[in-house]
Amino acid sequence: MILIYQIIYTIIIIVSSPFILFLAAIGNSRIKERLALFLPKDLHENRRIWIHALSVGEVISAVPLIGEISTRYPDKEIVFTVTTTRGLSIARKEIGGRVKIIPMPLDFWWSIQRIVRHINPSLFILVETDIWPHLITSLSNKNIKCFLVNGRISPRTYKSYKRFSFLIRPILNRFTLCMMQSELDRKRLLEIGADQARIITIGNIKFDRDWFPMHKEERDTWLKQLCLDPEDDIWIAGSIHKDEDQMILNIFSRLVPEFPGLRLILAPRNIEESGKILKAARDMGLKSFLKTDLPDNKTPYEVLVLNTIGELNRVYGVGKISFVGGSIVPLGGHNLLEPASFGCPVLFGPHMHNFVLMSELLLAEKGGFQVVNENELYESVKMLLEDPDLCRAAGKNAKQFVDKHRGALKEALNRIGEHVDVDQPA
Repeated sequence: MILIYQIIYTIIIIVSSPFILFLAAIGNSRIKERLALFLPKDLHENRRIWIHALSVGEVISAVPLIGEISTRYPDKEIVFTVTTTRGLSIARKEIGGRVKIIPMPLDFWWSIQRIVRHINPSLFILVETDIWPHLITSLSNKNIKCFLVNGRISPRTYKSYKRFSFLIRPILNRFTLCMMQSELDRKRLLEIGADQARIITIGNIKFDRDWFPMHKEERDTWLKQLCLDPEDDIWIAGSIHKDEDQMILNIFSRLVPEFPGLRLILAPRNIEESGKILKAARDMGLKSFLKTDLPDNKTPYEVLVLNTIGELNRVYGVGKISFVGGSIVPLGGHNLLEPASFGCPVLFGPHMHNFVLMSELLLAEKGGFQVVNENELYESVKMLLEDPDLCRAAGKNAKQFVDKHRGALKEALNRIGEHVDVDQPA
């Protein structure tokens, strides 16, 4: 089956070659990266640990993993590959200088041969998702052990895997070990036909990030930078997708007459939507700014559209209430841990299939509230604003929830250590 996959991929590349050559000719560096034409020349001859992540979420998961591997194996060089441009940007910001970061090429046999030969790995660690058949087959054929860490199988991925189980099953069984976030993820792989001995549940390594509290000095700095008053009731709506933005603005406009100290910081998942959201807010009569356009004279406002990358994770720390998007619309939700780590009550919608266990645990430990529609979200925000004691208690529970469920990272590293000697000679 892998041969058929390679033939199909080759045909696609050949058919697309005029377009590819045109992009390369006009200096499109991204197409060259995707074909593994841009590879760093400063890697040493010895074998190294290869870690791969798809995009932003997976990169964030990988950061503590990379840190622990660096500590455990200080003599081993680490190469970190990332597929998307946004993921690469976050990786360079978070761990640039500590490891070698390389854009991941297409799963085309020629590109994969080039990057595997170039990296010369002693082992390969895949974080969460992005299982490419040719990559895993090529590594396995070279007796390079492969591990899936923090594995997650969304309903959409599960449906695709079942449809193409004849291709996916043998690829999964080339992994030395797949360490899944939850029992549901594990069961989905077993139903596809993966070898039971290769699939275990260890929890979510996202809990094992270094969660730095926000001290008064940092909070004061953020409040000044965001032109906010310490007495403001700040609602952070993060990772907001299309159709959720208007919903959030509608709710805010209903709440602000009753709570005049309420301020909304709305962070769209795609910052390209920022201008449209700003216009919508101003059309509703809400005094609004983009983060990059805040005036220097601390002009008061009602809505701030956070049109910057990499700041939301700390901005959550100034919030009194949070809402995590991608969850009212059926996209599977986003990470709840960032607002929860600051002791901020977390609201989210019904569509959390990318974070099933995380959302269930947060609800069970009373650190957040799940809503099904716009009206329920309005009622929940209103309830927390009216009851400061409930808001504080939920925030405390959210913080305890984050601290309580750490440990998956240590388990993952121990499991890898049982299966492979990373100091094996080349």
